[in-house]
Amino acid sequence: MRTATIGGFDVPVDHFIGGEWVGSPNTFESRSPLDWDAGPIADVARGDAAAADAAMAAATEGFKTWGAYSPAERSEVLHRLADLIEANNEEIATVETLDMAFMYASMRDRLVARGAANFRLYADLIVQREERHWDAKNMDNTVQHMPAGPAVVITPWNAPFMLSTWKLAPALAAGNTVIHKPAEWSPLTAAILARLANEAGMPAGAFNLVQGIGQEVGAALVADDRARRITFTGSPATARHIGKAAAENIVPFTAELGGKGPLIVFADADLDQAAHRAAWQYDDSGQICLAGTRLLVEESVRDEFLEKFHAIVDGFVLGDSREDSTDIAPMVHPDHLANVDGFVQRARANGDTIVRGGNIVEGTLHYEPTLIEPASNDSEVVQHEIFGPVLTFQTFQDEAEAIELANSTDYGLSALVWTTSRERAERVGRALRCGLVWVNTFLVRDLTAPFGGCGISGIGREGGDWALDFHSDVKTLMILSDSAS
Repeated sequence: MRTATIGGFDVPVDHFIGGEWVGSPNTFESRSPLDWDAGPIADVARGDAAAADAAMAAATEGFKTWGAYSPAERSEVLHRLADLIEANNEEIATVETLDMAFMYASMRDRLVARGAANFRLYADLIVQREERHWDAKNMDNTVQHMPAGPAVVITPWNAPFMLSTWKLAPALAAGNTVIHKPAEWSPLTAAILARLANEAGMPAGAFNLVQGIGQEVGAALVADDRARRITFTGSPATARHIGKAAAENIVPFTAELGGKGPLIVFADADLDQAAHRAAWQYDDSGQICLAGTRLLVEESVRDEFLEKFHAIVDGFVLGDSREDSTDIAPMVHPDHLANVDGFVQRARANGDTIVRGGNIVEGTLHYEPTLIEPASNDSEVVQHEIFGPVLTFQTFQDEAEAIELANSTDYGLSALVWTTSRERAERVGRALRCGLVWVNTFLVRDLTAPFGGCGISGIGREGGDWALDFHSDVKTLMILSDSAS
């Protein structure tokens, strides 16, 4: 097994297939956004069609064992894995901070624990699940949930550890084996998770990790007719390719594809709280799919809101993610930084007003927190996900216009509403076309609730029983009542 020393920890950089660490003929570089020019921090195995085939074969064989585990037995293993995640908090937080520049304090204090909580949730849900029984037409009916088989799990580069656990936990709890393909821009904590799964006692082939480039190894995995489930988080463009492959083999497929969430502020809102939350949509350099990136503010409080908003953003510190004094981290990759800047420069050229920011911080991967007042609701920066520290600002005259603007993009993942009126919260919340609405708060979730989007924000739902349902095949057993004792 090859390893790289990252922040003082030895991290595997090969694939994990069939219970063994396996290399590839080629590698790809992983660099730290905190010191990009220093060169690679790891050379990671670059999977190909052969690696994909080996992983799928291992998952198919491993399913014979893991799929036969009882819910109680699977629960026990998943609880052990959660314990190991908590015990290795410092390693996971350190490596993820160096690998993709996530804020160390957030990893240490919140996201590693959330990863453990994801496994605990599904470890508990799977043993609480009861078969449904009823009598009808002289038949004893029983609904059973069966493990589906090998599941391909493709995860994004932002918050990679936590989002991996969010997808992997229900697949494993349901009794499926998994082939995990993490994003090539942040691959390293996935290897730690594979190591911990092995230490927790998962049988060979239950948990498989294949590193590499999406077009090379990811494409081979989703096209394999042995896959029985595919779950993906990433861009709509990639999801279209995966969806075609899934359809070819008639494989159930879920996709979480980002958002362009509105953050709606009514005149009766607590403007201090609303402005604070709006300013913190720049958190993680705006690399959060759930962020409210379109600020929609009632015209009568426009100036007061902007004054409060700018005062908060003026105090932000752009710095090293390892430092507690830092508020805004670098972006994940130079290519992504250039892509974000391209949106802003096109907006400037097309007549949108750059209210603040709009520049790369020279010599770094930081982008200034940017606010744009578009010339039109049809502007590119309003209608397309930027996935960077770039917000748009628009005003509305009344509730109807606020709802119309909020629902005016092809996305529909999340929305934020700020109002002190419970009646308005109910009306507006019900009228918004998206998968999740927060009122007077943000990023507070019950993990048993459904999660997913409308429109091009995705298909399917994750979370709680919704994820377990997706990862299961459902069977109805019907026995003639008077035919058996």
